[in-house]
Amino acid sequence: MVKRSSGELLFSITVDRTLETSVTTQLYNAIRKLITSGDLPGGKRLPSSRTLSTELGLSRTTTMSAFERLQAEGLIYSISGSGSYISEIAPAGKPEQTLSVEAPAATGPTRSSLSATLNAASSRFVERLPHPRAPRAFVTGVPDYNSFPLAIWARLTAKHLREEREYVLGYSDPEGDPRLRRAIAEHLRSNRGISCAPEQIFIVNGAQQAFDLIGRMLINPGDKVWFENPGAIGARNSLIASGAELVPVPVDAEGMQVAEGLRLAPDFRLAFVTPSHQHPTGAEMSMARRAALLQAAYDSDGWIIEDDYDGEFRYDGRPLPTLKSGDTADRVIYVGTFSKSMFPSLRLGFYIAPQSLVPTFRHLSRAFLQGVSLGMQSVLASFLEEGHFVAHIRRMREIYAERHASFYAAAQEHLDGLLDIRRSSAGFHTVGHFASPRMTETEVVADARAAGLVVSALESFAIGPSLTPKGLILGVTAIPPRAIRAGVETLARVLEPYR
Repeated sequence: MVKRSSGELLFSITVDRTLETSVTTQLYNAIRKLITSGDLPGGKRLPSSRTLSTELGLSRTTTMSAFERLQAEGLIYSISGSGSYISEIAPAGKPEQTLSVEAPAATGPTRSSLSATLNAASSRFVERLPHPRAPRAFVTGVPDYNSFPLAIWARLTAKHLREEREYVLGYSDPEGDPRLRRAIAEHLRSNRGISCAPEQIFIVNGAQQAFDLIGRMLINPGDKVWFENPGAIGARNSLIASGAELVPVPVDAEGMQVAEGLRLAPDFRLAFVTPSHQHPTGAEMSMARRAALLQAAYDSDGWIIEDDYDGEFRYDGRPLPTLKSGDTADRVIYVGTFSKSMFPSLRLGFYIAPQSLVPTFRHLSRAFLQGVSLGMQSVLASFLEEGHFVAHIRRMREIYAERHASFYAAAQEHLDGLLDIRRSSAGFHTVGHFASPRMTETEVVADARAAGLVVSALESFAIGPSLTPKGLILGVTAIPPRAIRAGVETLARVLEPYR
């Protein structure tokens, strides 16, 4: 039998756009099967993403995403300037004969394998690309790992393991360690203007779990939920999975357009906002809009999720007041995370339940959760109590302000006429709008990733019709100024042909 070349095998892949499984996942599964079966042997060079995209009729973004997932799994590797190659792995052998009937090859979950709610929602989920192992330009939502006071953290960890071994190695209260809840309440009172009882604070495995629990708690299938457009992907997926009918509410320089939300869905059940630093546009919600939103929630007997994901990091004066700090009617569920202010693998976040919902959220926690790592909670409580967290935030504000300034200086020199940069005085990222109508997000993102950059398209955060103007989201806090400048120069080379 004549063996087919790697190109022929890959070019014969087909995808079915009628399936609920995304095209990216179908392509990834097909290539993975060819590799693990041994049909694509180790050391073979893959066709370029551009060539494969053209042959299969797919966007380069789709192909690049599939390649990135394969590389993250160790099935392929790339050589700069040469291309991508199959890794040397042992192919899966033929299974021994058994009495069982061989199941047909699956391309994804079948309709009957999903719950009715998830089956209806899954086609609206947006997949997020995995973060690179080591930060590089221009990854978003990632802090500077090298500036974290690891020695202090290690000392506190050793202390708790030495003095409280049986406690920190055991199960946590599902609602969270009481000492940590008290420490967070005190920090919020002193630094974010929020007054709440420790009993209102629930510890979770990051903000994403908070969104999931809140959705399960408050959303009935078909409930209308105001959602910023463009808006955060993680919260969007969780609320869709809860059965919400998302109502995309436009965002401008003053944040969510509350009047438009009232026009679209005056009877909304829930509103999701990032008022201190809107994700992804960077807009700051005006005080007038905040007051209007709080009033709208009160009038509709609805609730508001305030995601304060990077509200600690403002570089022009003091951080903006939280929406929760002005919530006299107790309609706001405030969500915070330590993953971005400290380090992502900490996986510690929290939410503040309105007083009237505390008993129900307590019941939900005790019914479904076993709690978050008690060791990490104990160390974090000491980190807060001893003032290390506030000192760390203060230091990181200075470092991040310098990095923002470095980015803007380099952008002014190299990206003028290519990107219109929206200056941000807060957060981890900035937004650059395309200066030329010839630029398309799909092509630019694919070319930038091929050049080793990590960029995201602004449009990928939109719900419904494409947004204008088009552009990129560029993280500027994870890498030092020299790497920022090098990244800007690389991005300029990527964009120059589109001028």
